[in-house]
Amino acid sequence: MTELPKAAVDRLIREGGAERVASDAVVTMANILQDLALDVASKANRITKHSGRKTVTADDMKIAAKA
Repeated sequence: MTELPKAAVDRLIREGGAERVASDAVVTMANILQDLALDVASKANRITKHSGRKTVTADDMKIAAKA
C-alpha cells in the first residue's frame, strides 16, 4: 500500500490531461510513483555516502533522478 494521498495523485493525473480518472488508476499510479521515489531516494543516499556526507542534498536528488 502506498503512503501518497489519493487526491494528490488524482490531481497529477488530471494535470496530465485526463478528464476522468478511475479509482484503480489512482492506486496504480500511486504505487508506481512510490516505487520511483524510493528508487531515487536510494540512489541519492548512495551518492551522499560516496561523497563522504550524511545529509542528502537537492543536488544528490537531481543526480539520482537522472541516473
